[in-house]
Amino acid sequence: MQWRDEGILLSVKPFGENSVIAEVFTENQGRYAGVIRGGTSRKLAPMLQPGAQLQADWKARLSEHLGSLTVELLRSRTAQAMSGRLALAGLNAVCGLLSVVLPEREPHSDLYVQTERLLDLLPNAEVWPLAYVQWEIQVLSDLGFALDLSSCAVTGATEGLSFISPKTGRAVSTDGAGEWADRLLPLPAVLKGEGEAEAEDILQALDVTGYFIEHKVLAGLGGAKMPAARMRLIDALKRG
Repeated sequence: MQWRDEGILLSVKPFGENSVIAEVFTENQGRYAGVIRGGTSRKLAPMLQPGAQLQADWKARLSEHLGSLTVELLRSRTAQAMSGRLALAGLNAVCGLLSVVLPEREPHSDLYVQTERLLDLLPNAEVWPLAYVQWEIQVLSDLGFALDLSSCAVTGATEGLSFISPKTGRAVSTDGAGEWADRLLPLPAVLKGEGEAEAEDILQALDVTGYFIEHKVLAGLGGAKMPAARMRLIDALKRG
């Protein structure tokens, strides 16, 4: 069993004396893990940094085996990640979240393409936070929890959308909310593609996407927790 694909390195952990288990998110194969022999060597270790763009070859005797990986560095994102505190926090949040929420060996090609584009925006601090919000919306959609913000779930209205149902992820207007408003989540303008996307707006939007990631995605993964890297990104955004 074998395949060859381009991918993004998500994580690396030691395995044996000089090998590592690397986890990659590839365009056509999804999230895969494999053993890289000599991964701690002076030649390989510098390229095995989260976010690196790799050409990956995976091989195993049987499909259910962990398998082995050989990789070739296509593009490093270390310099971009080190361009600022927010960039580094963002890269780690992307890789950490994908490692937790993506099912193994299941293709998510559209999400892969958006992830690659997002990581390439890392040095652009002006647009990156909003792009990250849009990326989390894509993550939810790809995992079967798409938010529907096109019209009010109660009245069908397309104007005055101010809330979002924590149960269904559908928008609710002020009129439609009525006495239930205090049980609904606020609907930030940036989630509707409106507003100036100031830091406060971004944080409010991430509260909403984070709610659905935690209660809809992670809740179905046997008690999986929100990655600490995402929490550090929130802290970095708060500090500005």
